[in-house]
Amino acid sequence: MVEQLVERIRNKDQQAMKQLYLQYVGELSSVCHRYVPADDDAKDVLQNSFVKIFKSIPTMEYRGETSFKGWMRKVVVNESLNFLRERKRLNWVTLDTTKLQLEDDEEPKVERVSPDELHRLVSELPDGYRTVLNLYVLEGYSHKNIAEMLGIKEGTSASQLFYAKQKLARKIKDLMKGKR
Repeated sequence: MVEQLVERIRNKDQQAMKQLYLQYVGELSSVCHRYVPADDDAKDVLQNSFVKIFKSIPTMEYRGETSFKGWMRKVVVNESLNFLRERKRLNWVTLDTTKLQLEDDEEPKVERVSPDELHRLVSELPDGYRTVLNLYVLEGYSHKNIAEMLGIKEGTSASQLFYAKQKLARKIKDLMKGKR
C-alpha cells in the first residue's frame, strides 16, 4: 500500500500525498514534539518536514515500508535539529565524562510514571539535554553520531545525557512525592 502511495506521489498525485500525510502525521508529530515541545513551532517543523519528504520522494529509492518510515522519521529529526540550531536553543555543558555516574538513589523509577507524564517531564528539560536524550535513548544514536550531527564533542554529548538523566530523575522523584 505504501509503495503504491509513493509511486502515485512520484506521478504528482495530490490525493496520494494527502493519504500519506494522514497515515503518518500522528507518528511523525510525536517524533517532532519530542525535540520541539512548543506546539506552534512543532507544527512548523512538521510541515517543513513533509514538504521535504514530498520533494525528495521522486529521487529516493523505495526499500520497503519499514525503511521508508525510518527515512521519514530521520527527516523529521533532522528538521527538528535544524530548527533548534537556527534558534540557537541548544546550549551545551561539558565536563569530564569519567566522573559521570548517577548515584543509586538517583536512578529514575520510570516504570512508575505514565507515558504522558514522562513525555511532559522530558519536554520540560532544557533543549540541549532533551535533544541528546532523545537521540541517544529513543533514536539509538551513539555519542559519536550525536556529536557529528550536532557539531559538538562526544564528551559534550555524554555530559548532556548525564545531566538530562540527573534532572529527569529529580523530576520523577518530585512527581512521586507529590502522588503520595
